[in-house]
Amino acid sequence: MRAATLVGIAFLCMAAPGVAPGVAAGTGPGAKGGKGTPAPNEPAAVLARDRVAADLAALREYRPGYSFWRHVFAVPDGQVLFGSGSDGRILASFPTRSDWTAGGRFEDQAVAGVLAGQRLQGTLAARRDKVAELLEPTVGPVVSNPTRGNFVLPNVRLYGSFLEDWAAIYERFGAPAEIGLAQAMVESGFNGKARSRANAHGLCQFLKGNWDRLNRLTPQVIEVQNQTTQAAYCAAYLTVLSTKYGSFIPALSEHHAGGANVGKVLINGARLGATDVRRRYFEGSDFARDLRAISTRQFRDLVGTYGIRSSLYAEMVFANAPAVDSMRGAVPQERIYAMRTTRAVPLQEIMRQTGLSEREVKRFNPALVRQVPRGATLYLPEPVERFGADVSFWLRPASSEFAVVLEEFVALSAPPEEWETPAFQSLLTDFRRRFRDTGTEEGTVMDAVIAYVMQELPSTHRVLDQFRTSPKVLQAFDAGVRARQPRSAEAESQH
Repeated sequence: MRAATLVGIAFLCMAAPGVAPGVAAGTGPGAKGGKGTPAPNEPAAVLARDRVAADLAALREYRPGYSFWRHVFAVPDGQVLFGSGSDGRILASFPTRSDWTAGGRFEDQAVAGVLAGQRLQGTLAARRDKVAELLEPTVGPVVSNPTRGNFVLPNVRLYGSFLEDWAAIYERFGAPAEIGLAQAMVESGFNGKARSRANAHGLCQFLKGNWDRLNRLTPQVIEVQNQTTQAAYCAAYLTVLSTKYGSFIPALSEHHAGGANVGKVLINGARLGATDVRRRYFEGSDFARDLRAISTRQFRDLVGTYGIRSSLYAEMVFANAPAVDSMRGAVPQERIYAMRTTRAVPLQEIMRQTGLSEREVKRFNPALVRQVPRGATLYLPEPVERFGADVSFWLRPASSEFAVVLEEFVALSAPPEEWETPAFQSLLTDFRRRFRDTGTEEGTVMDAVIAYVMQELPSTHRVLDQFRTSPKVLQAFDAGVRARQPRSAEAESQH
């Protein structure tokens, strides 16, 4: 789509504040492959890349239009995009507040006359449904969404120069940077102060209560509005969940919908005959989506709170991974140094010692109001010894001790159901100890995040154990299969 391309180029080329003039894009001290940038942990990275490759193959098979979502976050608000569910290309766009029969733009001329003589009234949702209905006989399945560029664009200007160091943090934990950062973009637009109506906070939008739990599991203070602090925990969580499932697709979905919902999806996928975890996920996800369309109330025991956004979440993330890579290459990068405070450090002292403006100090530390608490982390473009020990682990090569434990952890190949067993939890406890014994910042984070995941496992196990055996659920499943069959036959006849 031409509009998406032009806007994408515009926001990728915006210079970030605080970057020295004349620094070429992608060549700053934090740029990929630049001087002093450590290579990612290779063994863990190879395993993660293999998982991403298999995930992409599954997306192309089950959700071939997933690339549509890259346009949604590249175009400023105010448009509704319609795309092909078969290949993701943009078919048409319409201004949100206008007469669509007069103000639309068609990218596919085969459907340019589809609105001729039509009357589009009612809510925005009703108009979207009607246009999709008119397009589908010609182009097949259609997806649509309002554009969300304004969610991302202002934050790219503020924080785009930090992406390379945030990428190094993700890679240190064996999480592919483009996947982790694309998730952060979709969740928060890179804004550390982002807060949802459900009280989710920060870069990757953990619920406030979950951040509080993590804070109790760590020796240092977690300030959740600082993206550089959050990145390590978001990365470790993504690594733990992708190891649990052997795939980033259900891992991302668990982050969004919870382990019990994803477990139900996988169980239903297996009941439908799928065996591989990716096929189980997509078969179960499609099943939940179709049953919601038939009757959410009738099939609530089967679908739980796994909704439409839950089913689309991994698509959104994978579709936007190339955009994040482009940002990293197009926006000049700057380094982030971290100091662990041994006392409360006032904002005014930071400004005096560094010569930075209040705005610039807070750009590195969005959580900062009056002072950095004792035991928290202060981020600056240069290290200042008086503020505390340098804990910028992403600027140094990983220790061999941490690398070995991480590789062994990421290589675990137990099915997700086995994670619920006491024997496996004993194994996880041992990995916690081994990560902790590395004496590294990364090891401390992995220890806390594994503990956090282990706290969730007993309740998830109780829910899923009942879901597997409940006669009521099994009856609902059989009813869902029967109710779904006419819709599947109708869809096949149309396409």
